[in-house]
Amino acid sequence: MKSSTLRTAEQITDQELIVLCLEGKDAGYTGLYNRYARKVYNSISRMISHTGEAEDILQDTFCTVFSDVSKLKGVLSIEAWVRRMAINRSISHLRKRKITFSDLGEMDVEDEVNNDSDDMEIFDCRVEDVKKSIEELSSGYKTILNLYVFEKMTHEEIAVMLGVSASTVRTQYHRAKKRVLLSLKDKCYYE
Repeated sequence: MKSSTLRTAEQITDQELIVLCLEGKDAGYTGLYNRYARKVYNSISRMISHTGEAEDILQDTFCTVFSDVSKLKGVLSIEAWVRRMAINRSISHLRKRKITFSDLGEMDVEDEVNNDSDDMEIFDCRVEDVKKSIEELSSGYKTILNLYVFEKMTHEEIAVMLGVSASTVRTQYHRAKKRVLLSLKDKCYYE
């Protein structure tokens, strides 16, 4: 009798899932979706506050992934590729809503970077307070903060993605961080 060769979803590689997708098998599509949907949704929802809009972007992202599944064969990190696609769609969505990432000028950057002494304060906050403070930011600030902090993108990568200068990204990142810290001062104990 032949031994069972069934494997769990975690044991199947991304490339094997892609092959299943290319063969038109539902298991491949389901496997990719189940593996990455939650992480991708979290990236989207950090930029898009409205749950329905975030879910639409997630769905559009995976529809594109599945229709272009042959492009995934050579991709080294499927997670990074899908997340980048979702982030680009989120930014496009924000642009359609007229959220702009304006060019603030070079002089502001030095002031913003040099005046970050507030960062050294120690806060005793709950995670919910931090999330709420980030959520209260304008969409532009929130997007840049999330891309830099949670998506680990550089200022230069964010600048290219948003079509602004790296100094604008740095300025808006520092201003967003400052606003979060000011908000936390009202909500948390600090030393």
